[in-house]
Amino acid sequence: MADSKERLFSDFTAPSAQEWRDKIEVDLKGADYQKKMVWRTNEGFSMEPFYRKEDVENLAIVNALPGEFPYVRGNKTADNEWYVRQDIVCDCPKAANEKALDILNKGVDGLGFVIPAEKVSAEYIATLLEGIYAECVELNFKTCQCKSLELAKILVAYFQEKGYKKEAIAGSINFDPIEKIISKGKDRSELIATAKELVEVLAEYPKFRAVAVNAYTLTNAGAYSYQDLGYALAWGNEYMAALTEAGVAPELAAQNIKFNLGINGVYFMEIAKVRAARMLWAQIVSQYTACKESAKMHVCAITTTYNQTVFDSYVNMLRSQTEAMSAALGGVESIVVTPFDEPYEAPTEFAERIARNQQLLLKEECHFGRIVDAAGGSYFLETLTKALAEQAWKLFLDVEEKGGFLKEALAGNIQTVVNDTNAARHANAGKRREFLLGTNQFPNFTEKSEGKQPVAPCCCCGEAGEIAALKPARLASDFENLRLTTEKAAKVPVAFMLTIGNLAMRQARAQFSCNFLAAAGYKVIDNLGFPTVEEGVDKALEAGADIVVICSSDDEYAEYAIPAYKYLNGRAMFVVAGAPACTEDLKAAGIENYINVKSNQLGTLQEYNSKLGI
Repeated sequence: MADSKERLFSDFTAPSAQEWRDKIEVDLKGADYQKKMVWRTNEGFSMEPFYRKEDVENLAIVNALPGEFPYVRGNKTADNEWYVRQDIVCDCPKAANEKALDILNKGVDGLGFVIPAEKVSAEYIATLLEGIYAECVELNFKTCQCKSLELAKILVAYFQEKGYKKEAIAGSINFDPIEKIISKGKDRSELIATAKELVEVLAEYPKFRAVAVNAYTLTNAGAYSYQDLGYALAWGNEYMAALTEAGVAPELAAQNIKFNLGINGVYFMEIAKVRAARMLWAQIVSQYTACKESAKMHVCAITTTYNQTVFDSYVNMLRSQTEAMSAALGGVESIVVTPFDEPYEAPTEFAERIARNQQLLLKEECHFGRIVDAAGGSYFLETLTKALAEQAWKLFLDVEEKGGFLKEALAGNIQTVVNDTNAARHANAGKRREFLLGTNQFPNFTEKSEGKQPVAPCCCCGEAGEIAALKPARLASDFENLRLTTEKAAKVPVAFMLTIGNLAMRQARAQFSCNFLAAAGYKVIDNLGFPTVEEGVDKALEAGADIVVICSSDDEYAEYAIPAYKYLNGRAMFVVAGAPACTEDLKAAGIENYINVKSNQLGTLQEYNSKLGI
């Protein structure tokens, strides 16, 4: 049997990389290979459309095994199980307890409690955890940074009173003073000294982590994947250095740091990010201690709010689903799926149920929890992991050379870089170089906000800080503000497609124009075609059009555009769909409005609103 298999394979010659490239060139029919096939990432490197075995033969990470240093293939060896986590804001301990018990019966096995600072007490914790068997559930707590140590002591006393096995208690306290610096602009660096005692209080609980790196705040502020990763590493190293300098054993320090990473919508990049994060963190920790076990990075993945939208909000479920898939395939320890309605309201019970079930579907139906590092061995993903790791490492070294993450955060430099990235991404979204389905690409023509208003970013610390802070404006926010403004107008503008001439071109341009203009909330009216421009203009005026868009081929615009513009005679705004060669002639005739694939969509729509008095 083996001989027959060998003969079978010997009958076929493996094509070379050049032969594959030649075949692609033929299929491209003259189109530019670099423009059509090569992925130029935001991270500063490019990825080819295909990879072969020889591309990864010299990569050391390919020969690594799951559970072995440097953990690029994950910390787990038997399976890929993770905690399905849901966070609860604890305004009332009894109500929060009831909700926790309820969702534990619905598939959740990881809980995150957000506790107001003034309510931290032994009685509060006893009520909150009543009926919850801590040895079987991951318990995570977040409160005011200055109350974290007190909370840790209360929890230890509670665990001891209940007689729980210390090695069975899993979870964390979200102690992260640096996060307040970058997100709120408030200098809380003096609290870092508390970390030593906090770690020592929890020292006998090896699976309960005291210090957090909340890098998801960078993701939600628009950071690219390499920035997420590079800054997260520098952030974690800042705590490692602080703890070890304070006298904490490096093994204990590393064991107590938990990374809360944001996961964005770039599917393969985020799988690679998690894999690269473990590998690079292991290298950092190895500089402090020879203990390989303590070099394991523990990650809670949180799907981002950055690409979520108010309009067409059910699409948010698709976004968070691919993000959760990236996290699961990356091999994280726990996942929080952000409910689809979070951009505009406190998540409803329905939205929270969907968020839980998104993870349960991956576990129980897709069996993602059974296979360790399913991405391992993929030539593309192994190459992507290496490339992203190299870019993130450069950023990490740059931060360290400038004095470390804390110094850079206090100077506002980290925040400035991320805010600049966010501004650039907003500009790209405005120009349709970064797409958001349902927002700047294929919006729902008839959808109304129905009272939904974007929720402003939380600022629980009162007045603004003295340091530059992150500006976590969602990518869709500019278009949403535009669309909401249009909705409030005395009359919603009507855009009428005057389709004429070449059938294929007029239909294509009408579809493009409808999508382009509907992004502002305009009512769009498409048409099959008109025999004359005069008939088209008459129908447009009958429909109450505020904007008439002529849709035809480039060659025919010289024939149709000027007569249509003159016949309309200023009774509505006139727009040409495309960028025809005769544009200068059209402009000379007074036609000043054009929309095409190179247009700044957001700027154009804002200009149109202004012209329409909105």
